[in-house]
Amino acid sequence: MAFVSDKFLAAWRPHYRPLAAAAKSWAFDEAKKLVARYENKKPITGAVVFETGYGPSGLPHIGTFGEVLRTTMVRQAFAILSDIPTKLICFSDDMDGFRKVPTNVPNQEMLQKYLGIPLTRVPNPFTDGAYAKYKSYGEQNNARLRDFLDQFWFDYEFMSSTEQYTSGFFDAQLKKYLKHHDDILAVMLPTLGAERQSTYSPFLPIHPETGVVLQVPVIKTNVDKNTITYLHDGKEIEQSILGGQCKLQWKPDWSMRMQALNIDYEMAGKDLIPSAELALDIIGKTGGTPPLVFHYELFLDDKGQKISKSKGNGLTMEEWLRYAPKESLAYFMYQKPKTAKRLFFDIIPKNVDEYYQQLNALHKQSGEKKYGEMLDNTVFHISPEHWQDSLAPAVSFSLLLHLVSASDASDKKILWGFINNYYKDVDAAKDKALDALVGFAIRYYEDFVKPHKKFKKPNETEKQWLVDLSADLQATDATTPEDLQTIIYERGKKTTLELRAWFQLLYETLLGQVEGPRLGSFITLFGREKFIGLIDAAVE
Repeated sequence: MAFVSDKFLAAWRPHYRPLAAAAKSWAFDEAKKLVARYENKKPITGAVVFETGYGPSGLPHIGTFGEVLRTTMVRQAFAILSDIPTKLICFSDDMDGFRKVPTNVPNQEMLQKYLGIPLTRVPNPFTDGAYAKYKSYGEQNNARLRDFLDQFWFDYEFMSSTEQYTSGFFDAQLKKYLKHHDDILAVMLPTLGAERQSTYSPFLPIHPETGVVLQVPVIKTNVDKNTITYLHDGKEIEQSILGGQCKLQWKPDWSMRMQALNIDYEMAGKDLIPSAELALDIIGKTGGTPPLVFHYELFLDDKGQKISKSKGNGLTMEEWLRYAPKESLAYFMYQKPKTAKRLFFDIIPKNVDEYYQQLNALHKQSGEKKYGEMLDNTVFHISPEHWQDSLAPAVSFSLLLHLVSASDASDKKILWGFINNYYKDVDAAKDKALDALVGFAIRYYEDFVKPHKKFKKPNETEKQWLVDLSADLQATDATTPEDLQTIIYERGKKTTLELRAWFQLLYETLLGQVEGPRLGSFITLFGREKFIGLIDAAVE
């Protein structure tokens, strides 16, 4: 998702800015808070700095993508409301100690030997494939994240914790935190148990020989020498805090990074609210200016459990993109960020179709000059500059899925044959979005629909109803979806079933599903004779 260009902003700010003040979408609400933050002054760096954090202890997490996307949407809304420049930093905590071996990576036994070592010093467990070339586990995970973000054309600056610590970039802030050692302890210790309090220090020395990030008691600090003295294996060791010889515990580290990078806005999951509050408190105690923090709800797997990098539950980014266009993933991420949502395969078709419905609505709003409504349309936030270049496909994803299901097609040409039954002037070359959806529908059907299809065997009464429907369809000259739907509707009223049960009977006996498409539209694409053939097969 490329950030809006200067050319776009110059052309459209005059139109959008007056309307943006009344926009109700959450992205504009967040952007307005940033506008208020700098209403009477400009940021120290001359730009408003947005940040997203990433912990590369496991393979790149779809939630991280969502965080970058949502942050970009707020950044774009701010760019419409304000002339102050902006930038986005994607920061990797790759100097963290390796705490647990994820279950979804190879060479688990080898990785067990490196627990406690900074992630960028843990050997890469992947020995083949595109990411085998990276030296460390942290580096290859960072590369995976960057590659994925680049697929969406995000505009960002990637930063590595290891590089910032070892280059000395964080040294000035570390010196400051050493001076405020007691102030930081005053914030942190009340949140810890008695045993942890006795050993806690915000500074974690990295053992000069083993390379392990040590959780050890710090018994002395020396501000003049920028050193800490700690106990390890019964020995007192004095060690510099500078140049990557030491890192901070993650909550003080988070606060330090916010100050060092002059962060103005960051997002974090709801589960990190207590940690964020501590980090912001530390910033205040050390003389910094806390950023604005937005807390979003968590994504859940099919069992209602929080998705996890180490477990690999839920959907990966690559899996979503196997079955649907990237815009549908962005659509899902934008919706209701403060509501917990299931992130599993069965939500994909709905989000694909809703994205295209909103795209159609946006074109209509644009044509009618309803700019106020445009600013609250999700598709506008996904691609404010380029949405005009795309149109919704002529056929919905859900209808394509039902066509595949009815025909058991595994070839795109078969699906296009059905489509051209009704849409004579549409073809794969002209409608690339529809052609892509056809491929997505075949893959989705093969993996998730076909294995669970179960046809209902109609009883004698139900067979007669189906035979009567077949006769109705053979006798009519109707060709429009509306007229065909009416025929099915009227036949249903002549049965003893409620209409909802009538349509469910059709879905279960003809398609092997408990739910299905609007049958009038389905028949126009699938073909009336072929639909009658489904009925004949069901009543045999």
